[in-house]
Amino acid sequence: MEPVVTVGLDGSPESMAAAHWAAGEAERRRVTLRLMHAWPMLAPEPVRAASEIDQNYWAKRLVHHAQAELQARHPSLLIVGNLFADDAQDALLKAAAESELTVLGSRGLTSSENYFLGSVSMAVVSRAARPVVLVRTEAREQDPPRSVVVALKLHGPCDELLAFAFEAAAARGVPLQIVHGRSLPLHAHTPWGVDHDVAKEISEEAQKQQTKVLRPWREKFPGVEPVETIRLASPAEAVVRAAEAASLLVVGRRTHRLALAPRLGPVAHAALHHARCPVAVVPHD
Repeated sequence: MEPVVTVGLDGSPESMAAAHWAAGEAERRRVTLRLMHAWPMLAPEPVRAASEIDQNYWAKRLVHHAQAELQARHPSLLIVGNLFADDAQDALLKAAAESELTVLGSRGLTSSENYFLGSVSMAVVSRAARPVVLVRTEAREQDPPRSVVVALKLHGPCDELLAFAFEAAAARGVPLQIVHGRSLPLHAHTPWGVDHDVAKEISEEAQKQQTKVLRPWREKFPGVEPVETIRLASPAEAVVRAAEAASLLVVGRRTHRLALAPRLGPVAHAALHHARCPVAVVPHD
């Protein structure tokens, strides 16, 4: 299959915001944008019937209207629309496996009764084999691009995560802020505050590790300006704060976890619930 960026549509403002963001991303990557809508009650295609008896009429209208709006803003972009008579979660996971990127709408912490924006989007983010981006209505692709922020743990492999982040920053021509958050140990806290010497030692050690991890990536992407950041705070808090002025936040998801362990770590959860910018979740070993 040709390379594609896939976006899930459900008629909500959030899914249209995701579609606009995905169109810009597909254009940057020079790949096809695929608009997909899935619902188990759709009739198998092709359906040739009058609109009043065509049970796919509203689904077709949803996709066609989105395609027309996006095509007007991106006239050179190849856009295709697909309907799937399938469970939305299953259809999106299958699509994600064959897409360079899958993009979904998100409402963050607010309640959601919408099919794509509740358990479906979280299931796709936590199980997809390839990167997934969640976009809120506030995200507008036409906004001037700002920095890309990536959350870095500094232990374990992270090549897929850093490759995605450096490529995203390079494509946008913006700086890449690499953020590592580290909570201070108990012995760093004293009755009069934080022990400065202990905090300095931890910060300097983390900085050395970060510089070492990033050295080959600086050489591979000489046009990207990396900004190394160490914050002595919980990793989730450090990443969400750093992303306040970002155009994209990139977080990782370990693919090999114990069967009963959560599929998303605390940093990814915090990012998806609190970050206002689009959040890319990148699976890695």
